[in-house]
Amino acid sequence: MPAIPPLPSFRGPRRRSAVPLPRIRIPTARAIVDCAVYVDGERLRGHFTHTAALAEVRKRGNGFVWVGLHDPDDIQMTDIAQTFGLHALAVEDVLEGSHRPKAERYDDTLMLIMRTVAYVEHEMHTVSEIVQTGEVVVFAAPDFVVAVRQGEHSGLAGVRQELESDPKRLALGSGAVLHAIADYVVDAYVEVTRKLEAEVDAVEEVVFSPNSHVSIESIYQLKREIVELRRAVSPLATPLQLLGRPETPLPKEVRRYLRDVADHHTAVTERIRDFDETLSALVNAAVAKTAVQQNTDMRKISAGVAIAAVPTMIAGIYGMNFEHMPELHQVWGYPAVLTLMFTLCAGLLVLFRRIKWL
Repeated sequence: MPAIPPLPSFRGPRRRSAVPLPRIRIPTARAIVDCAVYVDGERLRGHFTHTAALAEVRKRGNGFVWVGLHDPDDIQMTDIAQTFGLHALAVEDVLEGSHRPKAERYDDTLMLIMRTVAYVEHEMHTVSEIVQTGEVVVFAAPDFVVAVRQGEHSGLAGVRQELESDPKRLALGSGAVLHAIADYVVDAYVEVTRKLEAEVDAVEEVVFSPNSHVSIESIYQLKREIVELRRAVSPLATPLQLLGRPETPLPKEVRRYLRDVADHHTAVTERIRDFDETLSALVNAAVAKTAVQQNTDMRKISAGVAIAAVPTMIAGIYGMNFEHMPELHQVWGYPAVLTLMFTLCAGLLVLFRRIKWL
C-alpha cells in the first residue's frame, strides 16, 4: 500500500522577519538650493559643491561661502555639519524644528533661529487659516553662511539677488548675509501685519455698524491667528538685541543695521499687541450685540404672544358651553365679542409699538 503524503499545514502565511528596510540615502545636493563663493563682494563664476566651495575659500584665505538649504533630512544635515564644523546641539535644533527664535554662539559661529510668517488669502469673515509659519536657521562664521529654511513661503532667492546687486554691502562678509536674512524676515512681519490690520479694521467696522451681523467664530479665528503670529514674532526681540551689542563678533556696520531691524521688529510687536487687545474688545462687543439682538427678538415674541392670548382667552371662555353665559342668546353677542377681541388686540399692538417692543 503506497504511503499517504502528509497533509499541508494550515497555520497561515509565514511571518516575515522584522528586519527594517534599508534607508535610501538622498544626496545632500538635493537639499541645497544654491551654493556660491563670494570674494570682495563678487560671486565667483562656476558651480561649487558645498565641500569644494569651502575648500576654495580657505585656499584663498578671503571671502565666504553661502549655502542655502531647504528641508534637509538628518543625513543631509549631518553631512553639512561635518563639512562646516557645526555644533551637534545646533544641528539638533535644526532637525527638531519649531523652536522659539533665539541666538546662540558656538566659538566663532553665530546661530540665529527665526520664525517666518506668510499671509494666506481667504474670504473675509470666514473661519480659515490666515497665517502660515515656517522657520529659518542661519549659521554665520567668518568664512561661511549656512541658511536652512523650512516652509514653502520662506524662499531666500530674492535676498541673494538683492545682495549680489550690491557688492559693497556684500563685501562686509557673512554678517551682511545674516543681517539681510533677518531684515527679510522682519519685512515679512511688517507685510503680514499690514494685511491683518486691514482685516481687523473691517471686522471692527462690521461689529459697530447697525443692523449688521458678524460671526463670532470668525473673530475668534482671527484672534487665534494673531496669537500664533505673536508667538512667532515677539521672541525674536531678544536675539536681535544680542546681535546688535558691541561684544558680538560682527562688523560695526552690520551691528548698526541689525539695530535698525530690531527697531522695526519692536514696531511690529507693538502693532500685534494692539491687534490682540482690539480683538478682545471686539469679541466682548459682538457678544453684547448678540445679547441685545436676542433681547429684542424675545420682546417681539412676547408681544406677539400677548396679542394672541387675548382672543384665545375670550374664545376659551365662550367655548366652555355653559347654558347661562352673558350675551350667549343675544343677536348682537357674536359681533360684540369679535369687536371686543379686535379692540383689545389693536390696543395692545399700539401699546407695544409705543414702547418699541414691535
